[in-house]
Amino acid sequence: MRVIGLMSGTSADGVDAALVEWPDGEAPKPFELVAFRQDPFPESLQARIHELAAGRLAPGKALSELAALDVLLAERFAESAIALAASAGIALTEIDAIASHGQTVAHHPELRATLQIGDPSLIAERTGCTTVADFRPRDIAAGGEGAPLAPFFHFAALSDPHESRLALNLGGIANLTWLPRGGRAEDVIAFDVGPANALIDGVVAVVSKGRESMDRAGARARRGRVDEVLLARLLDDEFLRRRPPKSTGRERYGTEQVEALVRESRQAGRAEDDLVATLVAFTAQAIARARRDFIEEKVDRLLVGGGGVENPALMDALAAALPGVPVARFDDAGVPARAAEAMAFALMGRHTLLGIPNHLPRCTGARHAVVLGEISPGNQNR
Repeated sequence: MRVIGLMSGTSADGVDAALVEWPDGEAPKPFELVAFRQDPFPESLQARIHELAAGRLAPGKALSELAALDVLLAERFAESAIALAASAGIALTEIDAIASHGQTVAHHPELRATLQIGDPSLIAERTGCTTVADFRPRDIAAGGEGAPLAPFFHFAALSDPHESRLALNLGGIANLTWLPRGGRAEDVIAFDVGPANALIDGVVAVVSKGRESMDRAGARARRGRVDEVLLARLLDDEFLRRRPPKSTGRERYGTEQVEALVRESRQAGRAEDDLVATLVAFTAQAIARARRDFIEEKVDRLLVGGGGVENPALMDALAAALPGVPVARFDDAGVPARAAEAMAFALMGRHTLLGIPNHLPRCTGARHAVVLGEISPGNQNR
């Protein structure tokens, strides 16, 4: 089964698109990543998404902007899917489905609510392909947090009969998956740890007045010095102490906290790069504490995916925070690190079409296993 997975994460910086060939039958292995591409959003679109998610729109504008972005993002997702199939030399008529995560603009499990936009009906209409989307709401309806969902893929693709692994995704938010050697799906532990790139990228964008969108190659963190007092305060965080299952997003680690951190640092006379270095240390230390507090067994290897793998300062901080634990990329276990999240939703979309449960209830807190995703049928005869 050929499925295109589409992912736009917490950072809202673009679309990751992965075309994966999955085997017939229930077992997801062996699989093949046929093609992958990343299509960045223009800064203006990213800013609009962040402004909507932060609740910064003037009264009366929120609903019209929500509706407009639902359409605009769907067009972007469809364009990425079409371009990916073309780059692989595969006709859209030979694609079995598109699985779109959509763009999260609100995630409130405490309200039993989550919202991802990017209209799947429009994607189906533009591509002619059956489109699966809206994965998170069904998990919440079943009593879960609606996140994290990627551990379902981590278990399928990265678990090993001889090695106990931690799979770490460094997107806007850091999430951790414990994969004990030879374990069953019921043995997996996974949860959102806290912020990864969301605060780092946000601070860099603010202090550079939009000229930079990330700490490229960790240059700012390398130049900066960690403020131990600020680091201790950041680590004194109720969410970090909360036991799994748990999930979070930009509602907690987004625009409001970024602006507060920059404002406070300027008032304290703290160098901009010192703040970036402190946030890198915060991410690494929070992950190390989560491993200590919630994963009791020996870890043979930490596998890292997501955009954070491209930040050597963050990768070095992780290695220092987890002495004795070998740190590697997902690539070393056969999954390209940057493609992993899009591949995860390709797998979930496959399972939706097959009617097979596609989440790990223990990780999200759902009462039982269900089939996530809603289907917009394609129209290959148009």
